[in-house]
Amino acid sequence: MKREEMSRRKFLQATGGAVAATALGAATEAKAAPKRKRVSANDKVVLGFIGVAGRGYGAHMQTFGQMEDVEIGAVCDVYQPYLDRAVKFTDGKAKAYHDFRQLLEQKDIDAVVIATPPHWHAIISILACEAGKDVYCEKPMSRYPMEALMMARAARVYKRVTQVGTQIHATENYHRCVNIVRSGALGPITAVTNICTMNDDSEGLDHPPDSDPLPGLDWDFWLGPAPKVPFNIGRFRDGMHRYFKDYVNSWLHELGPHIVDLPVWALELGAPLAVSASGGRFATTSIADVPDTLHVIWEYPNMNMTWILMQQSRFNFGVGEMGPYRQLGIVFHGKDATLIANYDLCQVIDKNGKPVERTDYPVVVPPSPGHWREFIDCIKTRQQPSCNFEAHLPLHLALNLAHTSLYANRKIHWDNTKFEVIGDREANHLLMPPYRAPWKLPMVKES
Repeated sequence: MKREEMSRRKFLQATGGAVAATALGAATEAKAAPKRKRVSANDKVVLGFIGVAGRGYGAHMQTFGQMEDVEIGAVCDVYQPYLDRAVKFTDGKAKAYHDFRQLLEQKDIDAVVIATPPHWHAIISILACEAGKDVYCEKPMSRYPMEALMMARAARVYKRVTQVGTQIHATENYHRCVNIVRSGALGPITAVTNICTMNDDSEGLDHPPDSDPLPGLDWDFWLGPAPKVPFNIGRFRDGMHRYFKDYVNSWLHELGPHIVDLPVWALELGAPLAVSASGGRFATTSIADVPDTLHVIWEYPNMNMTWILMQQSRFNFGVGEMGPYRQLGIVFHGKDATLIANYDLCQVIDKNGKPVERTDYPVVVPPSPGHWREFIDCIKTRQQPSCNFEAHLPLHLALNLAHTSLYANRKIHWDNTKFEVIGDREANHLLMPPYRAPWKLPMVKES
């Protein structure tokens, strides 16, 4: 297949007019979003939190709650102890909801913060946009290519401010890496390697038995669009959803939004032309079912990008240690130099293998006031934060197509204009598998 150029601009133009493949169903007309009073610079932004377990409560409520121009107006969760804890955090001021759809009807809510497991992200985000709410959604933004497209389209059609929760994107270190790549100092970049190795066996998940749901938990609502399965504490325990394909397709969805974000952003990559993924459960022994070993190759015009994931791997890739538990990094392979990066590292290596000490790279990415702060400021200015849904569409398309290839068990070739896998009905079905009834993906038509 000829590697025709697909820049980020062309990517967005193509997906802006993309239609779902026949098997995905027809889009419905977008409703007009409710008219909302504009939040001025001096107003408080009223937030509603949907999903208040670990990230929702421990990160987002704590961070947003410290901002003087933010008010927590509502909280929502299907587990009563989490809900009670969140209400207590607001001194009883926030309204409590079991059903997120009722929270979206609360008229004084300006924006929602979504920190549910990922299988809920698309439905809630799109319905929130339709309800006239701005949206902060935890990563991964989506699980399937069609979800990502509909989320970006909903934000555009309903004119919503959106932000994906890849907080590392706002750091000075990542900004410096982007400045270096775009300076041309590395020369033509022909390959990028993304590495994530972890020394764990599903964090002690083991083999807990199925049981009755915990008191105060609506297990059926927690499952929502995911397949119906018996309650298991291993699936529900905070953060453990990441080990099950029903809720997140693999660790590429969990850490890829942080790691692969850097090269997709720095190189302004559009849609991949072809994707090949291979992996399985070769090392770990718990009840988890996501791959513990995963290799991905994305083909772009004039370059390839790879992903390497291994659990229970004794490692030394030379990309910086993250302690005894995990090592991760990104390597930009340029014709003139190499850039090695991770969350804290940004080091250029010359052709002779020696570190380059240059610091005067042109600044092309302005500093961020912080990932959470960006979102609040943009609600007031109506500008878009750096990780808005449309900006993140190329990244999440790459991540999601990797899983399409993995579970189709073959290499796929991508037509971004038609938004479909070329000549592969089975793989196209994997772009948006059906939800469990009665849930359906809201399909948004361009206005």
